[in-house]
Amino acid sequence: MCRSAAVALSGVVFACRQLHSSAEWESLQACTSMADKAIKSTTPPRRRDAAATREAILASARRAFAQAGYDGAGVREIAAGAGVTAMLINRYFGSKEQLFAEVLAASSASPTILAKGNLTSADLGTTFAAALVDITRMADTPLEGFLIMLNSASSKRAAEIGRASIEQGHHKTLTDLFGGELAPQRAALILSLISGFQVMRQMIGLTALSEAEPADLVKLLAPLFQQLIDGEQP
Repeated sequence: MCRSAAVALSGVVFACRQLHSSAEWESLQACTSMADKAIKSTTPPRRRDAAATREAILASARRAFAQAGYDGAGVREIAAGAGVTAMLINRYFGSKEQLFAEVLAASSASPTILAKGNLTSADLGTTFAAALVDITRMADTPLEGFLIMLNSASSKRAAEIGRASIEQGHHKTLTDLFGGELAPQRAALILSLISGFQVMRQMIGLTALSEAEPADLVKLLAPLFQQLIDGEQP
């Protein structure tokens, strides 16, 4: 209890003692009510944790977009999942488009295949291939960021936002890493190879890929990646 509340309460208690010695029981009840009001009037309102609220909204949005895509996920649904009102989403993010953009940015902030440790590998082709095969096992749930992009691709606006996110994120990372002739195209082809393999092996479950030995897939993929990394002609 804050000091002002304690002072107010002590004053009320003193008045109650005076009344208790000379008045009826109803007066004492009135004093109790006075004490409650004194405490409530001096207790500051609870403030919402802005950072926690923002993170809760982002987490709910990631789940909703991954499951239903950009068009299928509603702001009210996202708000309910975060335990907030739809108005708060507009307050924190401005619009559904901006929320979607921030979800994509958060999803790409911690990449798996393009993790910093992988980018410094001496055998980048094999590293990329092994990481791709590892994350596309049929028994595993596809990565959230991949599902968000896949399920939102049919939306023109979501595709525009997704393209900007990729070009400013993973595509730029690979382009800067490779350098040399046709670096942007080589980087784009690697991203296409990764996403296409994810769809065919993990989403569709193409038998030749889903039932293949992981080592065999790495053996086939590694030189494809390496050729694009090095920019060498076959």
